[in-house]
Amino acid sequence: MKELLRSNDPTIIAFATALLRGEGIDCFEMDVNMSVLEGSIGIFPRRLMVHEDLIDRAKIVMVDNDIPLGR
Repeated sequence: MKELLRSNDPTIIAFATALLRGEGIDCFEMDVNMSVLEGSIGIFPRRLMVHEDLIDRAKIVMVDNDIPLGR
């Protein structure tokens, strides 16, 4: 798995996940449970991971939908 997206905004992660799954690209959200440690104030960013064979396709989906990759 490779990191596709990192964001503190859960709506961006949810939107990106929906877009990827709509294109048949499996993804996995990491660091979801960090809110327990941080007190739900959004300090730690969440990461969206994609299989390394699909990372190029996933990046195209993000760019086509104006979601900044930040890296």
